[in-house]
Amino acid sequence: MGLESVALPVSSSVESELQPEQERFYKDTLRILNEHGIPYLVSGAVAFQEHTGVRRPTKDLDIFLTAEAASKALEVFDNLGFRCEVCDPVWLAKVHRGDYFVDFITGMSNAALTVTSSWITRGRPAVILGISTRIISAEELLASKLFVVRRERFDGADIAHTIYATRGQLDWNRIMELAGAHWEMVLWTLVLYRYIYPAQSEYVPLTLWTELLNRLMFRLLNPDPAAPFRGSLVDENMFAIDVKEWGLDDLLSEYRASRASKIIWPPEHLMAGKGAV
Repeated sequence: MGLESVALPVSSSVESELQPEQERFYKDTLRILNEHGIPYLVSGAVAFQEHTGVRRPTKDLDIFLTAEAASKALEVFDNLGFRCEVCDPVWLAKVHRGDYFVDFITGMSNAALTVTSSWITRGRPAVILGISTRIISAEELLASKLFVVRRERFDGADIAHTIYATRGQLDWNRIMELAGAHWEMVLWTLVLYRYIYPAQSEYVPLTLWTELLNRLMFRLLNPDPAAPFRGSLVDENMFAIDVKEWGLDDLLSEYRASRASKIIWPPEHLMAGKGAV
């Protein structure tokens, strides 16, 4: 298949339509989470639209929640007859009905960022598909995209759109808190934003630019010979040669192994399995 034959998703402000069964499934999911008092946030394309006005087709519904809440939610949905699976206990589980699914996300796949209760409490009230719910805040949304910079998927445009659409009215201290030791990932996305929107540079506070550039200059002037290689945190495939053949640090494996809070499901009494709907 030639490149000209591949249809790529296009961002626009035109509302996309969900299939009737898909919409009913998403509504039921939100209702069930609400009724069982499971703390969560709606993220993904739905939240991105709420914050930026950018719409695009979505094949699933992204739900952010803590690992503990995800484990509880899976048991609830399993008891109701949905087909549930843990794709990766570090960060991802899915609930299926028919041809559609909902993602339960508890952090980033590289374990550099983890959803905590503070993410949930900072969520913003919203009405999604007629259901009263909460969406992820713009700051957590931005932070959740910092490491989505792989060859097959790049969310740098989403970060730029988030800054532009919010006119920079973001809690930058919170973003820096979330990024933590990975502050360079914030810096490089801001450089990308500045390149894309040079006339709106003021949306990023000058104090933040000064702080980040001073940090960078300090590191350049005071290099750490023992600093670990971090490429695997960015893309384990593109930087596989560094780890597997050149013998550099495998921080990805270290981060994932040290992740204390993981999705635990199914409990032993559910191992026999149940029917799916």
